[in-house]
Amino acid sequence: MEVISHARAIMGVLEKDGVVLAAEKEVPPGTFSSTSTGVAGLTADANSLINYAAQRHLFSFNEDIPVEQLAEQLCDLKQGYTQYGGLHPFGLSLLYAGYDPHCQFQLHPSDLSGNYSGWTVMCIGTNNDTAQCLKQECKDDLCTEEAIALMIKIMSKTMDSTTLSSGKCMHFIYKPAEIDALLAKHGIEKMAS
Repeated sequence: MEVISHARAIMGVLEKDGVVLAAEKEVPPGTFSSTSTGVAGLTADANSLINYAAQRHLFSFNEDIPVEQLAEQLCDLKQGYTQYGGLHPFGLSLLYAGYDPHCQFQLHPSDLSGNYSGWTVMCIGTNNDTAQCLKQECKDDLCTEEAIALMIKIMSKTMDSTTLSSGKCMHFIYKPAEIDALLAKHGIEKMAS
């Protein structure tokens, strides 16, 4: 638990058009196109867990693993490590964000013991208690701009730094409408179906 409480803050907001993730340091790149994960704790444990579940599903079904199924499989494995003597529990908390056609956009946090649930706003890592108090300001059906504004407000309260800066953008996913606008801007038209 100590490792997670000293980890950099990672926050997710579920909005009507997607999921907005922000991290104090960086969010590791997604394992596949429809999912991103934020890690608070031991990153090496996270990489091995996520790759294990994602590759196993890809090998079995030849498709990306759905977000909730990824959370469930990893939490089952994490929980198993807390039950038996001689096994060292995984020292991490994860924030899963993504899309699947059946459940649409989703945000699932998981803790050390293997519990997970679905949320509209969640923060893991440093000062997550402060962020949980501020999440009461979240309302249903946020648009992207409102979600980003809420994220900035909450992250500014949870970060240890007195000044915020952009640093480097590590991961960005465009929406279909944004891709269409970029294609049109560069003179590439959609092909007729």
